[in-house]
Amino acid sequence: MSSMEMDARSVRSERDRQLANRALLRGWLYVVLVMLIALVLVGGATRLTDSGLSITEWKPIHGVIPPLNDAEWQEEFAKYQQIPEYAQINGGMGLDGFKRIFWWEWAHRILARGVGFVFGLPLLFFWATGRVERGLTPKLVGLLLLGGLQGAVGWWMVASGLVDRVDVSQYRLAVHLTLACAIFAAIMVVARGLAPHTEAPADRYTQKFAGFLLLAVLFQIFLGGLVAGLDAGLSYNTWPLMDGKAIPGDLFVIEPAWRNLFENPKTVQFVHRLGAYALFILALWHIIAARRRLPATTHSRRALVLFHLVLLQAIIGITTLLMHMPLHWALFHQFIALIVLGFAAAHWRATKGAYPLPTEIAIAR
Repeated sequence: MSSMEMDARSVRSERDRQLANRALLRGWLYVVLVMLIALVLVGGATRLTDSGLSITEWKPIHGVIPPLNDAEWQEEFAKYQQIPEYAQINGGMGLDGFKRIFWWEWAHRILARGVGFVFGLPLLFFWATGRVERGLTPKLVGLLLLGGLQGAVGWWMVASGLVDRVDVSQYRLAVHLTLACAIFAAIMVVARGLAPHTEAPADRYTQKFAGFLLLAVLFQIFLGGLVAGLDAGLSYNTWPLMDGKAIPGDLFVIEPAWRNLFENPKTVQFVHRLGAYALFILALWHIIAARRRLPATTHSRRALVLFHLVLLQAIIGITTLLMHMPLHWALFHQFIALIVLGFAAAHWRATKGAYPLPTEIAIAR
């Protein structure tokens, strides 16, 4: 066997090793994504059941253990009785009622810790055993740091409702939700970048528009966070008219006017509706443009799937509104929002192609 053949075999062997490592990392990241979906849904249920203020302290380590006996339950309940939400909203609540809201918040926090362990410990193992490519390390470490920041933002959100308010700040809730979804999308982008791509990258216009569409989905989720924070979906439960009009009145009754976009439930819901219409139009334009520019490709087929997901989400959102926001429909709406976001992130990365393998980079040099 010539030295050239030996070199070619060595390159193929190294390439196969890198592909196997990528498949392993991809599987791990998909597990994290599933856990994040569960985390966001439990967080949504925590908000919709008004359970988010039931645990009044942030104990990252000790907080893993829930109350184990009646004395500990009474102690936890006594802390909750000191905050405005109990005094003004839940004054007649007994211990059994407190336990119901406590378990939602505890489940949300324990899931968050679980995501941290499922991401952090395998990352340490993969890095120590040389399975993480050099260019991938900053991305994964950055995601780990964002996860830590998200935990701090979660407590920052809860703290806003412990002193002068009977609920958390809608600003902080929207930031908390949006950051969680941004982390979710970023993990999906990395996972998709590690997957083999059978199609050549799309043209630059399609890549940019797919990226813009991803940002539009994330922004619409931010608007949904404001709706949830203000309980804005519990009123004006008609469609397509809102308060009997295409453009309702009293949208800017708060001074200064910009505060209505964040603090007026009617305005916030109306803007969320406008965001949904805009997202629908963008997704429709994307499929039309992709079919014209890249006919009979996986890129155009993914654009079609994304459009149908956006359409499905719009239908679910309208149904949820018309039914006056029942818990299961509201959570289903949130779940499909994550599916839309995840698919949009994967689609954008797919238009750009897979991350180059280290062997390919070395050969190119």
